[in-house]
Amino acid sequence: MSNALPVTPLDQLTAALRRALPVLPVIAVIALLGLPIAPSGEGGANIADAVSGLVVLCCAVHLLRTRRRPLSATASVVLGLPVVGISVAAAGAADVGAGITGLTRYLQVFVLVPAAVLLLVRDRRDLRLLAWSFVALALWQGAVGVHQYVTGTGASYQGEDVRAVGTFGPTDVMGMATVVAFGVVCAVALALGAAEPRRRTIAVLCALVLLGPLALSFSRGAWIATAVACGAQLVLAGVRRAVKVVAVLVAAGTILVGGLGVGSSMLQERLTSITQVADAPDQSVTDRYTMWAAATGMWREHPLTGVGLKGFPDYRDSHASLALSSGSDIAGAGAAYHKQALLSPHNMYLLVLSEQGLVGLLALAGSWLALLVGALRGLVRSRRPARGAGNSANTGRGTDCALVACGLLVWQLVDFVYADIGGPSTVLTGVVFGVVGWWALMDPSATSAARATAPAAAVRKEAAAR
Repeated sequence: MSNALPVTPLDQLTAALRRALPVLPVIAVIALLGLPIAPSGEGGANIADAVSGLVVLCCAVHLLRTRRRPLSATASVVLGLPVVGISVAAAGAADVGAGITGLTRYLQVFVLVPAAVLLLVRDRRDLRLLAWSFVALALWQGAVGVHQYVTGTGASYQGEDVRAVGTFGPTDVMGMATVVAFGVVCAVALALGAAEPRRRTIAVLCALVLLGPLALSFSRGAWIATAVACGAQLVLAGVRRAVKVVAVLVAAGTILVGGLGVGSSMLQERLTSITQVADAPDQSVTDRYTMWAAATGMWREHPLTGVGLKGFPDYRDSHASLALSSGSDIAGAGAAYHKQALLSPHNMYLLVLSEQGLVGLLALAGSWLALLVGALRGLVRSRRPARGAGNSANTGRGTDCALVACGLLVWQLVDFVYADIGGPSTVLTGVVFGVVGWWALMDPSATSAARATAPAAAVRKEAAAR
């Protein structure tokens, strides 16, 4: 007769928290981005940035306690490659203080936080937990954004305070759009790869709900990046399924927009403006192309190492044409009207090219390309049956994780054409690269196999000792 005590819900919760303890600091960073951010035009560090530093510290302590092997040689090279261009550009910065600030920011987003996340995530369950954390944050920010649109308390857009910006405020109009887009990408991946119908249904509903606040963000770059990333996920999940889903979405869009007239005139005008880049573009598009031209001009004068970190604002006026406006109009969502200076080209590739030159761009782009190749290889590996298994029941393990990693990376690489780092939501970019890095640079199948055989090995060792 067994004397084992029944397992209570409290025991289950305690066991779940204990198992997820290493990755909880990363979840804390994601959760803290749901807090209101004081209006500021500087885009400086916030509490989530501070906690991301604690994540790096927790990672170091965790490695010392568990005596785990640090990054593999491949992971060290891939994650450490950006340090080359960043360090050279920081040394060449005209302002030493600005160079150190830029060095710290780049190392945080592209090296330290990704490496810490990669080491703290232990298996696919941890990665799925982070994916659902992205979805939860997106739902919260999306709910705040929809409330802002309905009540007219959002950021100013075309003279009305209707732009959904969540808790990020009008100085970071891309913040909510980025968070919600990450949520959509993760939800789509979980829906396409989940094995349980219940989880698949929940993920589909979350993705559909998040489309509303994403539209109300009026962020064309986020729309384009989300469409490309979700399209890539559908293709990677299966061409036949992709064709069916696209057909359903087109039909639903035709009925809602064309038949029922769903969608405000502002939204339709914003959507139409995506194609108006050469014929009568709006001022924001003109400003963007003017700054792109300025960044290209800086690179031509300093092709190898650029003008130095944080050097774009100092060289902007000498390379920009008169078409550049004095700044963006900022108002609404708790902030008084003011002009926000245009201090970056709103294109990550051109920002790196202008400030770090070819050395920096090749280092960063090489790292990102390696992550993309590794993530795609991991997707192929996840679809192979386990060795010794002759049944299809073992196929498709980890497909949802693979689609999360591939989708997030594709979204980020596409969005970098229209945006760069800066603002309170930037720390989330570092978490994204860490999630992608774990899938691309670690071996999930080997990790799972090691964990599966560990108990058996312990039993054999104990039996031998007896």
